[in-house]
Amino acid sequence: MRLEIAVQDLAGAAIARQAGADRVELCVALGATGGLTPSLGLVKQCAGAGLPLGVQVLVRPRGGDFIYNEEERVLQLEDARLAIRAGAAGIVTGGLDRQGGLDEGFMARMAQLVRTESSAEGRRVDLTCHRAFDVVGDRSAALETLIDLGYDRVLTSGGASAVPRGLDQLDALTRQAAGRIQIMAGGGLKPAGIKDAVAAGVDAVHMSARRMVASSGGPGGGGDEAQVERTDPGQVRAAVAALAAALALG
Repeated sequence: MRLEIAVQDLAGAAIARQAGADRVELCVALGATGGLTPSLGLVKQCAGAGLPLGVQVLVRPRGGDFIYNEEERVLQLEDARLAIRAGAAGIVTGGLDRQGGLDEGFMARMAQLVRTESSAEGRRVDLTCHRAFDVVGDRSAALETLIDLGYDRVLTSGGASAVPRGLDQLDALTRQAAGRIQIMAGGGLKPAGIKDAVAAGVDAVHMSARRMVASSGGPGGGGDEAQVERTDPGQVRAAVAALAAALALG
Protein backbone atom coordinates (compact mmCIF):
# COMPACT_ATOMS: atom_id res chain seq x y z
CA MET A 1 0.00 0.00 0.00
CA ARG A 2 1.46 3.34 -1.07
CA LEU A 3 0.64 6.98 -0.36
CA GLU A 4 1.19 9.34 -3.29
CA ILE A 5 1.07 13.12 -2.91
CA ALA A 6 0.52 15.47 -5.84
CA VAL A 7 3.07 18.30 -5.62
CA GLN A 8 3.92 21.32 -7.74
CA ASP A 9 7.48 22.20 -6.72
CA LEU A 10 10.64 20.95 -5.07
CA ALA A 11 9.51 22.22 -1.68
CA GLY A 12 6.34 20.13 -1.97
CA ALA A 13 8.33 17.03 -2.86
CA ALA A 14 10.59 17.60 0.15
CA ILE A 15 7.58 18.03 2.44
CA ALA A 16 6.05 14.81 1.13
CA ARG A 17 9.30 12.94 1.80
CA GLN A 18 9.79 14.38 5.27
CA ALA A 19 6.19 13.65 6.26
CA GLY A 20 6.44 10.00 5.16
CA ALA A 21 4.79 9.76 1.72
CA ASP A 22 5.96 6.98 -0.60
CA ARG A 23 6.03 8.87 -3.88
CA VAL A 24 4.94 12.10 -5.54
CA GLU A 25 3.09 13.03 -8.69
CA LEU A 26 4.68 16.18 -10.10
CA CYS A 27 2.49 18.67 -11.97
CA VAL A 28 1.63 22.37 -12.16
CA ALA A 29 -1.64 24.36 -12.16
CA LEU A 30 -3.25 21.74 -9.96
CA GLY A 31 -5.97 23.92 -8.49
CA ALA A 32 -6.82 25.77 -11.69
CA THR A 33 -6.91 22.85 -14.13
CA GLY A 34 -6.51 19.59 -12.20
CA GLY A 35 -2.85 19.48 -13.18
CA LEU A 36 -0.69 20.07 -16.26
CA THR A 37 2.75 18.96 -17.45
CA PRO A 38 5.54 20.50 -15.34
CA SER A 39 8.49 22.19 -16.97
CA LEU A 40 11.53 20.11 -17.85
CA GLY A 41 13.57 22.19 -15.40
CA LEU A 42 11.18 21.33 -12.58
CA VAL A 43 11.31 17.62 -13.47
CA LYS A 44 15.12 17.69 -13.42
CA GLN A 45 15.13 19.60 -10.14
CA CYS A 46 12.84 17.16 -8.34
CA ALA A 47 14.17 13.96 -9.89
CA GLY A 48 17.76 14.99 -9.30
CA ALA A 49 17.36 16.16 -5.72
CA GLY A 50 18.19 12.80 -4.19
CA LEU A 51 14.72 12.43 -2.70
CA PRO A 52 13.92 8.79 -1.89
CA LEU A 53 10.60 9.13 -3.65
CA GLY A 54 9.54 8.03 -7.10
CA VAL A 55 8.73 11.19 -9.07
CA GLN A 56 5.73 10.41 -11.25
CA VAL A 57 5.39 13.14 -13.89
CA LEU A 58 1.96 14.16 -15.12
CA VAL A 59 1.82 14.59 -18.89
CA ARG A 60 -1.20 16.70 -19.83
CA PRO A 61 -0.80 19.60 -22.27
CA ARG A 62 -3.88 21.67 -21.38
CA GLY A 63 -6.97 21.84 -19.22
CA GLY A 64 -10.40 20.80 -20.37
CA ASP A 65 -11.33 17.50 -21.97
CA PHE A 66 -9.01 14.57 -22.68
CA ILE A 67 -9.74 14.31 -26.42
CA TYR A 68 -6.52 15.28 -28.15
CA ASN A 69 -5.62 16.01 -31.75
CA GLU A 70 -2.50 14.54 -33.31
CA GLU A 71 -0.33 17.56 -32.53
CA GLU A 72 -1.28 17.28 -28.85
CA ARG A 73 -0.57 13.55 -28.85
CA VAL A 74 2.88 14.07 -30.35
CA LEU A 75 3.60 16.81 -27.83
CA GLN A 76 2.71 14.53 -24.94
CA LEU A 77 4.88 11.73 -26.27
CA GLU A 78 7.83 14.11 -26.50
CA ASP A 79 7.15 15.52 -23.04
CA ALA A 80 7.13 11.98 -21.64
CA ARG A 81 10.37 11.11 -23.43
CA LEU A 82 12.13 14.19 -22.07
CA ALA A 83 10.75 13.66 -18.56
CA ILE A 84 12.10 10.10 -18.45
CA ARG A 85 15.49 11.24 -19.68
CA ALA A 86 15.42 13.92 -16.96
CA GLY A 87 15.00 11.21 -14.32
CA ALA A 88 11.25 10.69 -13.95
CA ALA A 89 10.37 7.43 -12.22
CA GLY A 90 7.01 7.29 -13.96
CA ILE A 91 4.65 8.89 -16.45
CA VAL A 92 1.01 9.71 -15.70
CA THR A 93 -1.09 10.02 -18.85
CA GLY A 94 -4.45 9.48 -20.46
CA GLY A 95 -6.55 10.25 -23.51
CA LEU A 96 -10.08 9.61 -24.74
CA ASP A 97 -11.73 9.14 -28.11
CA ARG A 98 -14.93 10.85 -29.27
CA GLN A 99 -17.00 7.75 -28.53
CA GLY A 100 -16.35 7.98 -24.79
CA GLY A 101 -13.66 5.33 -24.58
CA LEU A 102 -9.92 5.36 -24.14
CA ASP A 103 -7.86 6.63 -27.07
CA GLU A 104 -6.30 3.20 -27.45
CA GLY A 105 -3.93 4.23 -30.22
CA PHE A 106 -2.46 7.04 -28.17
CA MET A 107 -2.34 4.98 -24.99
CA ALA A 108 -0.52 2.21 -26.87
CA ARG A 109 2.00 4.66 -28.33
CA MET A 110 2.69 6.03 -24.85
CA ALA A 111 3.15 2.53 -23.45
CA GLN A 112 5.61 1.67 -26.22
CA LEU A 113 7.54 4.89 -25.66
CA VAL A 114 7.85 4.23 -21.94
CA ARG A 115 9.05 0.69 -22.56
CA THR A 116 11.61 1.90 -25.10
CA GLU A 117 12.90 4.67 -22.86
CA SER A 118 12.97 2.35 -19.84
CA SER A 119 15.20 -0.02 -21.77
CA ALA A 120 17.46 2.79 -22.93
CA GLU A 121 17.75 4.17 -19.39
CA GLY A 122 18.36 0.73 -17.89
CA ARG A 123 15.71 1.22 -15.22
CA ARG A 124 12.01 0.64 -14.75
CA VAL A 125 9.68 3.54 -15.47
CA ASP A 126 6.09 3.27 -14.21
CA LEU A 127 3.08 4.06 -16.36
CA THR A 128 -0.16 5.33 -14.82
CA CYS A 129 -3.47 6.20 -16.43
CA HIS A 130 -4.86 9.33 -14.80
CA ARG A 131 -8.46 10.24 -14.06
CA ALA A 132 -9.43 10.43 -17.71
CA PHE A 133 -10.33 6.85 -16.80
CA ASP A 134 -13.23 8.15 -14.70
CA VAL A 135 -14.82 9.74 -17.77
CA VAL A 136 -14.99 6.61 -19.94
CA GLY A 137 -18.36 5.02 -20.48
CA ASP A 138 -17.25 1.45 -19.75
CA ARG A 139 -14.59 1.42 -17.04
CA SER A 140 -14.53 -2.36 -16.85
CA ALA A 141 -13.56 -2.63 -20.53
CA ALA A 142 -11.12 0.27 -20.18
CA LEU A 143 -9.40 -1.50 -17.30
CA GLU A 144 -8.86 -4.59 -19.44
CA THR A 145 -7.42 -2.40 -22.19
CA LEU A 146 -4.93 -0.82 -19.79
CA ILE A 147 -3.91 -4.26 -18.54
CA ASP A 148 -3.39 -5.49 -22.11
CA LEU A 149 -1.28 -2.40 -22.90
CA GLY A 150 0.95 -2.98 -19.89
CA TYR A 151 -0.03 -0.05 -17.67
CA ASP A 152 1.09 -0.37 -14.07
CA ARG A 153 -1.73 1.49 -12.34
CA VAL A 154 -4.83 3.60 -12.79
CA LEU A 155 -5.74 6.65 -10.72
CA THR A 156 -9.48 6.67 -10.16
CA SER A 157 -12.29 7.82 -7.92
CA GLY A 158 -14.42 4.96 -9.16
CA GLY A 159 -16.08 7.30 -11.65
CA ALA A 160 -17.54 9.47 -8.88
CA SER A 161 -16.93 13.12 -8.13
CA ALA A 162 -14.82 12.06 -5.15
CA VAL A 163 -13.44 8.83 -3.72
CA PRO A 164 -15.94 8.57 -0.82
CA ARG A 165 -18.78 8.46 -3.37
CA GLY A 166 -17.09 5.83 -5.53
CA LEU A 167 -16.17 3.17 -2.99
CA ASP A 168 -18.41 0.46 -4.46
CA GLN A 169 -16.89 0.97 -7.90
CA LEU A 170 -13.38 1.02 -6.45
CA ASP A 171 -14.11 -2.29 -4.78
CA ALA A 172 -15.40 -3.73 -8.05
CA LEU A 173 -12.39 -2.45 -10.01
CA THR A 174 -9.98 -3.88 -7.46
CA ARG A 175 -11.67 -7.25 -7.68
CA GLN A 176 -11.57 -7.16 -11.47
CA ALA A 177 -7.90 -6.13 -11.47
CA ALA A 178 -7.00 -9.14 -9.33
CA GLY A 179 -3.42 -7.97 -9.00
CA ARG A 180 -2.92 -7.47 -12.74
CA ILE A 181 -2.86 -3.68 -12.41
CA GLN A 182 -2.76 -1.40 -9.39
CA ILE A 183 -5.87 0.55 -8.45
CA MET A 184 -4.98 3.90 -6.84
CA ALA A 185 -7.82 5.80 -5.18
CA GLY A 186 -7.67 9.53 -5.80
CA GLY A 187 -9.93 12.49 -6.36
CA GLY A 188 -11.35 14.52 -3.50
CA LEU A 189 -9.67 12.22 -0.98
CA LYS A 190 -8.92 13.53 2.50
CA PRO A 191 -7.15 11.78 5.40
CA ALA A 192 -10.50 10.95 6.99
CA GLY A 193 -11.50 8.97 3.88
CA ILE A 194 -8.38 6.82 3.66
CA LYS A 195 -9.72 4.12 5.99
CA ASP A 196 -12.71 3.44 3.72
CA ALA A 197 -10.54 3.53 0.59
CA VAL A 198 -8.22 0.94 2.08
CA ALA A 199 -11.21 -1.20 3.02
CA ALA A 200 -12.24 -1.15 -0.66
CA GLY A 201 -9.03 -3.05 -1.39
CA VAL A 202 -7.12 -0.44 -3.39
CA ASP A 203 -3.36 -0.70 -3.82
CA ALA A 204 -2.55 2.97 -3.21
CA VAL A 205 -4.11 6.29 -2.24
CA HIS A 206 -3.46 9.69 -3.82
CA MET A 207 -3.98 13.18 -2.38
CA SER A 208 -3.03 16.73 -3.24
CA ALA A 209 -2.67 17.84 0.44
CA ARG A 210 -2.52 21.47 -0.57
CA ARG A 211 -3.53 24.74 1.02
CA MET A 212 -3.54 28.37 -0.03
CA VAL A 213 -1.03 30.71 1.56
CA ALA A 214 -0.36 34.41 1.11
CA SER A 215 2.29 35.15 -1.48
CA SER A 216 5.44 36.75 -0.16
CA GLY A 217 5.35 38.98 -3.23
CA GLY A 218 2.55 41.17 -1.88
CA PRO A 219 -0.76 42.10 -3.51
CA GLY A 220 -1.75 40.55 -6.81
CA GLY A 221 -2.54 42.42 -9.97
CA GLY A 222 -6.17 42.85 -8.98
CA GLY A 223 -5.26 44.68 -5.80
CA ASP A 224 -6.03 41.77 -3.50
CA GLU A 225 -3.42 39.88 -1.54
CA ALA A 226 -2.09 37.19 -3.89
CA GLN A 227 -2.31 33.58 -2.75
CA VAL A 228 -0.39 30.54 -3.93
CA GLU A 229 -0.85 26.79 -3.49
CA ARG A 230 1.57 24.99 -1.22
CA THR A 231 1.85 21.40 -0.03
CA ASP A 232 0.59 21.24 3.56
CA PRO A 233 2.84 19.12 5.80
CA GLY A 234 0.04 18.71 8.33
CA GLN A 235 -2.24 17.11 5.77
CA VAL A 236 0.52 14.79 4.57
CA ARG A 237 1.30 13.69 8.12
CA ALA A 238 -2.41 13.13 8.77
CA ALA A 239 -2.64 11.00 5.62
CA VAL A 240 0.41 8.95 6.64
CA ALA A 241 -1.11 8.36 10.08
CA ALA A 242 -4.53 7.50 8.63
CA LEU A 243 -2.99 5.00 6.23
CA ALA A 244 -0.95 3.35 9.00
CA ALA A 245 -4.03 3.10 11.20
CA ALA A 246 -6.11 1.60 8.39
CA LEU A 247 -3.44 -0.99 7.60
CA ALA A 248 -3.12 -1.88 11.29
CA LEU A 249 -6.81 -2.81 11.32
CA GLY A 250 -6.02 -5.56 8.84
